Amino acid sequence: MKWLKILKAYWPEILFTLAALAFSRWLMWHTFDYQDGFIYIAPKAWSDFSAHIPLIRSFSWGKNWPPEYPLFPGEPIRYHFGFYLLVGWLEKIGLPLDWALNLPSLLSFAAMLIIVYLLGKLLFKKRAPAFLAVIFLLFNGSWSFLEFFKLYPLSWQTPQVIFKNNVFPSFGPYDGKIVSAFWNLNIYTNQRHLALAYFCLLLIIYLLLKKIRYQNKLNWGQILPITLILSLLPVLHKGVLIMAAVILASFFVYFPKLRRTLLVIGVTTTLLIFPQLFNQLGSSASGIAFRPGYLIPPPLTTAKFANYWFLNLGLSTMFIPLGFFLANQTAKKLFLSILPLFAIANLFQFSPEIAANHKLFNFFLIIGNLLSAWTIDRLFTKKIWGKFLAIPLIFLMIFSGIIDFFPIKNDRLGGIADAPKNPDVAWIKNHTPPDAVFLNSSYIFNPASLAGRKIFLGWPYFPWSMGYNLAKREKAFRSIYESQNKKDICRMLKENKLDYFTIENIGSSRDLPSINYIFFQRNFTPSYSSSSTDIQIFEVNKNCS
Repeated sequence: MKWLKILKAYWPEILFTLAALAFSRWLMWHTFDYQDGFIYIAPKAWSDFSAHIPLIRSFSWGKNWPPEYPLFPGEPIRYHFGFYLLVGWLEKIGLPLDWALNLPSLLSFAAMLIIVYLLGKLLFKKRAPAFLAVIFLLFNGSWSFLEFFKLYPLSWQTPQVIFKNNVFPSFGPYDGKIVSAFWNLNIYTNQRHLALAYFCLLLIIYLLLKKIRYQNKLNWGQILPITLILSLLPVLHKGVLIMAAVILASFFVYFPKLRRTLLVIGVTTTLLIFPQLFNQLGSSASGIAFRPGYLIPPPLTTAKFANYWFLNLGLSTMFIPLGFFLANQTAKKLFLSILPLFAIANLFQFSPEIAANHKLFNFFLIIGNLLSAWTIDRLFTKKIWGKFLAIPLIFLMIFSGIIDFFPIKNDRLGGIADAPKNPDVAWIKNHTPPDAVFLNSSYIFNPASLAGRKIFLGWPYFPWSMGYNLAKREKAFRSIYESQNKKDICRMLKENKLDYFTIENIGSSRDLPSINYIFFQRNFTPSYSSSSTDIQIFEVNKNCS
């Protein structure tokens, strides 16, 4: 029967697809869950999700169209919100929050793994290097294991120590070490939108190279999906849009047979995304700066540059060039097309935080892993000595990634009460307009944010990293809370288009203004008070008529 022939011919691909889905399902639910009115988040994802959950809820429980950043409302959003808009819509139509977030997350991550495999198989016409490239993606090849052995010297207990480890051995630049924090799976569990954007770009590359591989023409049924995917990138991931522009421009140079097709795609896509480019990219274009060296501490020298990338890329610093030398012309041209990403990310800063350039390096390494895998595959075929040499080299290529896997595996979820378990969130959700804007007296997982309402100023790092005018907003934020004049407070509340404000008796432990709790209680009438959380919510119109 036909399906038996398909099963026999493609059983490795079928097993790989099932394994990719199963692993992705475990990874996403292991780091985020929702049960009995509590949101459960892995500690290593806590910071990112304190921005993602308010964005999701602004679409599901709030009213946020045209989109504004819910932690800095009042102007068009600068964040690529598309993935979280989808999650918000899924929750809005009835899916529990964990399913709404984890289902597209696991499908995106699994799809990324599958397209990497298919791209490797297309380039090298073999399964082994394609599988190996996926393994290299999952388990990074940096030299961070050297930092691990500085903390835990090699002994008979080393395997047990690795299995129980819950800390990344190197998390540069945040812990002062050289090996970057951005090579492990944490970037995909925290930045749930990243895998989908990478998949979209890898799929475009695969479809274009498949045209070259089989000498066939792309028809409009194939050109239109590519154009549609590209037109969605500004809202899926602006950084990946930049990557796509660089890679497709390089394809135009290296693949003459694609030029007519690329020209049609380029013109059509530009016409479709011009309004998005004008609103989103134009607002942050002034933030692009020449800053050579990425995370390498100044002064930048050739020796420091070489040392940094050798420790971060590991044996790939040798295997990628070797794979380039051994590869076919199509693979070589593909690598030359993504090589500018490595150069650009080492030369320019595209946002207030230079660390955000890691997305370009991660994608560069996904393609670079294909060449590393091809190098090892060629070595493995060189009689018995090649096999003996290839196996320990593979181990060295994934050892740091294995160590980095266990801090994620050993993370234990922490819970946050959601509506209706949290009466503060429930009251805001049920008694305030969906488009209400709150002046917030706390930052992280503010009850108004959890209820899908916008807050005047979220944790300052988030709006700062997107290039918003943080100084002006912080000044207004403090002026309102620190004023002792009711008329001035009301004037500033209305000037900043605030609908509600909160006070909390939280002392001075937070990085927040000193709120005169007694003054606000005496001069304003709350619409809601909670004795358990000491939060009071005031409606501006009722108090400032």
